[in-house]
Amino acid sequence: MLARFLDLLADLRAVTPPDAEFLYDEATPEGALRLGNLRRYLELAAGATTLLVGEAPGWRGATITGVPFMSVRELTARPGLLTGEPDGDGFTAPPDPAAAWELSASIVQKACRSWPVQPLHWPVYPNHPFRAPDRATNRAPRVPEVLAGAPLAVELVRALDIRRVVAVGRKAEHALAAAGIAATAVRHPAQGGAALFAAQMAALGREPV
Repeated sequence: MLARFLDLLADLRAVTPPDAEFLYDEATPEGALRLGNLRRYLELAAGATTLLVGEAPGWRGATITGVPFMSVRELTARPGLLTGEPDGDGFTAPPDPAAAWELSASIVQKACRSWPVQPLHWPVYPNHPFRAPDRATNRAPRVPEVLAGAPLAVELVRALDIRRVVAVGRKAEHALAAAGIAATAVRHPAQGGAALFAAQMAALGREPV
């Protein structure tokens, strides 16, 4: 069902600029771990009806775990955030992570906790854009980058029969619009937007889909 999505993800490697990092390279231990976690996440989130689209992975979160809006702290939560199982969700934690948690991941996970059906999380640009040469930084993805990544969101909508798309921030909203996907926009939680983001997400979680 997601074979084309995974093919598109692999193809993204060929158009990764020097100041961005392709995260899902099976030939490296780190990339294989991230890809394994992503596959497990997509398996657990297969019943989602809403796709929550952010901008790009942050160096403290998905860049380490491979799972959008999930840092090591959420990845290793007991019980599991997604299944509630006492032994967790079946993810693999990296042996020596560069960071243990990410603020945006914590805010997003908390905001989604009350939803009856958890939304599927995905970044409109799946590579990690950084301020060269320091990979332990984040930068905003450029227009060509988000346009290169947008087809993956399109494929998720198609393959999983997603009924509603929510864009976290204007950059994600504009990229989705350019790809032909209409999205409900919510405030990005960064830079003082956490309270408004939480309120908007709570309201969306109460709406039927």
